[in-house]
Amino acid sequence: MTSSESFFGGAPDVVASAPGRVNLLGEHTDYNDGFMLPVATPQRTTVAMSPSGDGHFYFQSSTLDSSVDFPENGSAPQGFGSYIEGCIRLVQAGGQKVPALRVFVSTELPVGSGLSSSAALEVATLRALRELIGAELNDVRLARLAQRAEIEYARVNCGIMDQMASSLADSGHMLFIDARSLEHRLVPLPPDAGIIVIDSGVPRKLAGSKYNERRAECEEAARKLGVKSLRDVEDPAAVEQLPEPLRRRARHVVRENLRVLEAVRGVSAERFGQLMNDSHQSLADDYEVSIPELDALVEALRAAPGVYGARLTGAGFGGATVALCRAGEEQQAAQAALTRYNKNGRHGRILIPVQDEKTSQGKENNEPV
Repeated sequence: MTSSESFFGGAPDVVASAPGRVNLLGEHTDYNDGFMLPVATPQRTTVAMSPSGDGHFYFQSSTLDSSVDFPENGSAPQGFGSYIEGCIRLVQAGGQKVPALRVFVSTELPVGSGLSSSAALEVATLRALRELIGAELNDVRLARLAQRAEIEYARVNCGIMDQMASSLADSGHMLFIDARSLEHRLVPLPPDAGIIVIDSGVPRKLAGSKYNERRAECEEAARKLGVKSLRDVEDPAAVEQLPEPLRRRARHVVRENLRVLEAVRGVSAERFGQLMNDSHQSLADDYEVSIPELDALVEALRAAPGVYGARLTGAGFGGATVALCRAGEEQQAAQAALTRYNKNGRHGRILIPVQDEKTSQGKENNEPV
């Protein structure tokens, strides 16, 4: 596997990093102009960067053990390189001169677990570019460029939440985001509460196609209701006139927005946990993005000591779950839930709290998927 030193032939000119995100409430609301409450992950993606000096771009992912190179007037193939190229091309399109580059990527984020490793890659790339060429790029503008890179170059029609969280959130607060106005502010976690994230061990194979399907259904529901987006529907009863499955899709979005708005006003950990439980039920029944493994993992987390509530996080169809628990009991509760979940030959693993190698790969056989 190529190291950073051998890739650059020494030290790179700049190094930047960005976190992934875990969404506590507000799932599938961002592309409906709605509200979200993510937090940043302790795990980060790091991008090192230097001019190549020979008119070619060279990208190396140490995590994927994969490399991409192409001439300055060429383009990267679809894959991790398309996210990086998208960031570069959009900065160039904004009038900044960007030379051909060598870019080396490493990440602590598990790819495919729903912690938005793609947004972390985009934001880290743009932070490195900002430093390398001295671009005037504030954190909100950076997030918007990162979103465009994913849509236009990686061909994923994503909302803004992941990039905003990666660019603006920290791991000690929730970041309230209004997807329409991009208003954002850090808000405290419920008192005496901690976060658990467990990967189900099921890659999100259907997430992309089903994501686009759900997005189209929401757009059709908004059209039938005569509103710009489902964010503009404040009364859940208003969606009951819609045909199925639009009724259930819209009901999830409207109620999910209300859950976020209640939580951001400040609630107890017990109430926040109930909002998370309600969110998962809505995602499973109305939005139909859960799978049996995610349901089983959520059930195992809810049964663990000190847990207030749990839900899937991310697009669904695999990936991870998130739980709120009593502060100081995260490790004990996570291990209890994982033991129960893995009894049937599954291969879940604890992502937060961050495990050392012996703990995460030890007695529970939690090998990465």
